[in-house]
Amino acid sequence: MRKGSVAHVIMTTIASNLQAVRNAIAIAAAGAGRAPGGIVLLAVSKTFPPKAIREAYHAGQAVFGESYVQEALEKIAALHDLPIEWHFIGPIQSNKTRAIAENFAWVHSVDRLKIAERLSAQRPQILPPLDVCLQVNISGEGSKSGVAPNEAAGLAQAVARLPQLRLRGLMAIPAPSDDVAAQRLPFAQLRELRDQLNRQGLSLDTLSMGMSHDFAAAIAEGATMVRVGSAIFGLRDYGGK
Repeated sequence: MRKGSVAHVIMTTIASNLQAVRNAIAIAAAGAGRAPGGIVLLAVSKTFPPKAIREAYHAGQAVFGESYVQEALEKIAALHDLPIEWHFIGPIQSNKTRAIAENFAWVHSVDRLKIAERLSAQRPQILPPLDVCLQVNISGEGSKSGVAPNEAAGLAQAVARLPQLRLRGLMAIPAPSDDVAAQRLPFAQLRELRDQLNRQGLSLDTLSMGMSHDFAAAIAEGATMVRVGSAIFGLRDYGGK
């Protein structure tokens, strides 16, 4: 097969995968009595090259999520000609906050006040406020980042007061499960936590939850943003990570 033919097959696969994911989102939304337009598809492009992102963009996808700062910066530079909305969804190191504050529209993984304060201080004044979500360790896993659910209210109130940040909602990565009821439980808990914070005076409109294997369950429990990578781009190679 010629090189050009291989590129066409990859582009066609990404486009068809995107359409399949959009169809699945629409079906899940209908099953939950929701409008598909209320659910943002965030294409998780970490470990995939700029070419794959460009192909997804030309297939109608404009919102992408990255987890590794240096890799993301290289892609942002390579794709500067496209009006992509970049979301940072990985763990945040203190020495990376300036690059994140300067180059992303959203951050989903704020779990400490120190990190939020650095993002606020380092967000350029010429840019709109950085949209942020608090990452909640909803399943209580020792290996996962995130604020404990019982500490989320204090962190949320503190973050909401910071200039140059706009607290939008909550994000979680629950423990994986193949059982739909088990998938739905932590998503329901995150939604209930969001609602509790709103009753305390916040105005959170975002639930970033659900990935390739469980986004239908997340949608059933109110997800407004689903983070899908492998179902769009294929299996990842973490050899360089």
